[in-house]
Amino acid sequence: MVDEYPLIADHGLIGDLQTAALVSTDGTVDWFCCPRFDSPSVFAALLDRRRGGHCRIRPAAGPCTTRQLYFPDTAILITRFLGQSGIGEVVDFMPPAPRRQATAEHRLVRMLRCVRGRIDFEVDVAPSFDYGRRPHTTHLTDNGAVFDGGDLRLTLHAVREPEDARLADIRVAQDNAVRGTVTLNAGQVRGFVLESGGQGAPRAVRVEEVARAFDSTVRFWHTWLARSTYGGRWREVLTRSAITLKLLTYAPTGAIIAAPTAGLPEQVGGERNWDYRYTWIRDASFAVQSLLGMGFTEEAADFARWLGERYQERGESATGPMKIMYRVDGSADVREEVLDHWEGYRGSSPVRIGNGASDQLQLDIYGELLDGIHHADRHGLRVGHQGWQALTGLLDWLADNWDQPEEGIWEVRGGRENFTYGRLMSWVAFDRGVRLMDKLGRPGPVARWLTERDRIYAQVWERGWDPGRRAFVQRYGSNVLDSSLLRMPQVGFLAPRDPMWLSTLAAMEEELVTDSLVLRYDPSASPDGLRGFEGTFSLCTFNYVHALVGAGQLDKARLVFEKMLTYGNRLGLYAEEIGPTGEQLGNFPQAFTHLALIDAAITLDHALDRAATAT
Repeated sequence: MVDEYPLIADHGLIGDLQTAALVSTDGTVDWFCCPRFDSPSVFAALLDRRRGGHCRIRPAAGPCTTRQLYFPDTAILITRFLGQSGIGEVVDFMPPAPRRQATAEHRLVRMLRCVRGRIDFEVDVAPSFDYGRRPHTTHLTDNGAVFDGGDLRLTLHAVREPEDARLADIRVAQDNAVRGTVTLNAGQVRGFVLESGGQGAPRAVRVEEVARAFDSTVRFWHTWLARSTYGGRWREVLTRSAITLKLLTYAPTGAIIAAPTAGLPEQVGGERNWDYRYTWIRDASFAVQSLLGMGFTEEAADFARWLGERYQERGESATGPMKIMYRVDGSADVREEVLDHWEGYRGSSPVRIGNGASDQLQLDIYGELLDGIHHADRHGLRVGHQGWQALTGLLDWLADNWDQPEEGIWEVRGGRENFTYGRLMSWVAFDRGVRLMDKLGRPGPVARWLTERDRIYAQVWERGWDPGRRAFVQRYGSNVLDSSLLRMPQVGFLAPRDPMWLSTLAAMEEELVTDSLVLRYDPSASPDGLRGFEGTFSLCTFNYVHALVGAGQLDKARLVFEKMLTYGNRLGLYAEEIGPTGEQLGNFPQAFTHLALIDAAITLDHALDRAATAT
């Protein structure tokens, strides 16, 4: 069973800014939800090879070597097949959907090209609607096929020329999949377009029309990237991370999702399998800061509008005025359920959709939110009157509620604790609120905010520091280390070369750092309510780079950063974690990792430039 599943890293991501698909190195679309990121799946062989559904294209003849690459500076994916009889390519892309309009109409284009010799491509389109729970009918025509799943209809349009032979080699199988063979000689381009939301019959799409869609998609990405202000040492790496964050942005609302997948395990065969197709306040706030660091201001403005709408829609909740996560349309219903009929990636079960952590209390989100808004202000994005009123309301609530146990940044399921990181980021929230008030001349209870800020500061130094460990610890009353606290100097809570911080950093290096990779915490020392273990957390590794730069260990910081780049896949994409053998684990690709990569690179660039100037 294990051999039937590709590695998580053996995928590329394509999308149209409303939904996305994963394409494996063998030419299979094995993850695609439609019409939105958080909609039920159409193709999900990544979580169940037999029942999940797939869209596969591969050479019919013998084994071949495969390669994947992106068309330069775009989200257009090219999968190459190198065989004895010929070389072929599958070019996958999704033309961007309307920016402000949510739509059910999406196009997944799969262009087939023979580069050399002759190739017979096997085509196998087998959708499985609603996470494999809804049957469908298939109707074949001369120009394609229609898959009708009731609530969702997919139309397969053949890419062909008028002189082409009829599609006599295409058939409907017993499982209502469409299978067949497309034979191409050197220089020929054919393929198909899979369209959702269309009501018409399948039609023959000319090669010229697909070429225009390709050119238009290239222009879109090149135009967007032209806004980048980054000119540092790792331009290609950061460009790919920026495109990935853009692909994880739901354009109609500006919401940025944590990852486009669900159920990919943090431990293969284990139960740590979560649905990340939602917008976390924390993750999205971090992502906005990273995009701003590269000059992408429009995304920050869109997300700020989305946040304002969430605050205006707030209801009575025991966990505060903001939920920790939302759907891309802003709704808060992300109830968790288990798909018992699926075996899970390489037997990793349960497969969960929805996310039960949505009802948790996580105090740190207010610090990340205010820090993001403060960062946006420094880039010229001012807070308006209504926005300031919303921020005032958030801080007033936090002033009454910060001093209590919570579930924390890692969303533990073992009960609430007094997490040091939650207090740290509550301090950030008040600090940034005071700074914005002073800079913008806005009204507010500044005396109370200053009082609460200073109370938190004193409490963290008194209760967050463990004299025995000579380190700041995960939660009050424990001696467990937690790499979330790598952000302490980054947010300005303490000096990056404070002796107590350097002692904390040394303790983390001894216990949580392995080679260059960083664990979040030790689950055996700090039970989190789940069985098993997990890999090193890539966000924390990039935060470690930040801490090393601040501590003056520039050569070590660069080495850690360069080592971390070797763990990305051949396309420059990263999942959530790195396993014991170097494999990528968890949902893929993950916004957390890519935004932290951008931040670490920019910080390292500036430090290296300063060092070179000083020399």
